[in-house]
Amino acid sequence: VLPCGFCTAMKTQNQSSVVEFILLGFSDPPKLQEQIFGVFLVIYLVTLMGNAIIIAAILLDQTLHIPMYLFLQNLSVVEVSFSAAIMPEMLVVLTTDRTTISFVGCFAQMYFILLFGGTECFLLGAMAYDRFAAICHPLTYPMIMNKRVFVKLVMFSWVSGVMVATVQTTWVFSFPFCGPNEINHISCETPAVLELVCADTFLFEIYAFTGTILIVLVPFLLILLSYLRILFAILKMPSTTGRPKAFSTCASHVTSVTLFYGTASLTYLQPKSSYSPATKKVMPLVYTLLTPLLNPLIYSLRNHEMKRAFVKLWRRAVVLHSLTC
Repeated sequence: VLPCGFCTAMKTQNQSSVVEFILLGFSDPPKLQEQIFGVFLVIYLVTLMGNAIIIAAILLDQTLHIPMYLFLQNLSVVEVSFSAAIMPEMLVVLTTDRTTISFVGCFAQMYFILLFGGTECFLLGAMAYDRFAAICHPLTYPMIMNKRVFVKLVMFSWVSGVMVATVQTTWVFSFPFCGPNEINHISCETPAVLELVCADTFLFEIYAFTGTILIVLVPFLLILLSYLRILFAILKMPSTTGRPKAFSTCASHVTSVTLFYGTASLTYLQPKSSYSPATKKVMPLVYTLLTPLLNPLIYSLRNHEMKRAFVKLWRRAVVLHSLTC
């Protein structure tokens, strides 16, 4: 990185000259990268198919048009979009040693990563509140989680994601980039791009740290509080037959929250020097690959209603295929 005095003098020239970045990707041997490419491609296709099936099943089954499953449908839309924002470029990176991405393309990728990541944080919080209302207040649940409240929670989640992405991405790309333009990462994640900035980023780092606490930790604490209340409510249930069902409806959400919030916090809350470059590349793979891949499984395998909806969707597909043939 060049000295800031030189960078300030060359700010206008360099900002106009930086028209692309280079994603270095992994530093593995070519044969290993080909194997990783194959694995990631399969994960991406399965992720798209699994989440698309959930979206279609809930859309076509009127009995699933209740907040619990409509929240899940929104989560699947977020997961598909999140994967689409990262995976295609990541697959290209794995096929070449040095992959270029335009200045605008890097801006767009960072924007959508933050948009869908922020939306998922708030959406997971809303889903925890829905489970809390259903288990702790079953008699008044239809009034607590009515259609208006559901729409407000979903809209709040999406609007919050848009606001976070707009502010943070615009701020990052307002800094001067004096060179080099090599991003030592597999995507345009904020921490990786910020390392190329040759200006004082102290205020932005304070904002980013504070914003991450508000976006990640505050919803996480609310989720934790909700599940503590849920746990006490389940333990107070007089019948043991209702406990497994109540635990089952919450287990999938807890697993998803742990995967997503845990790795996102480790990525965005740690100081720059805490991890090696290789670890910084691998860490985001958990919430960019595993969480979207596993969500359809952990939300569906133990859910009788979702299994029934999948069977109905399959029968419709078979009937449609027979009619077209």
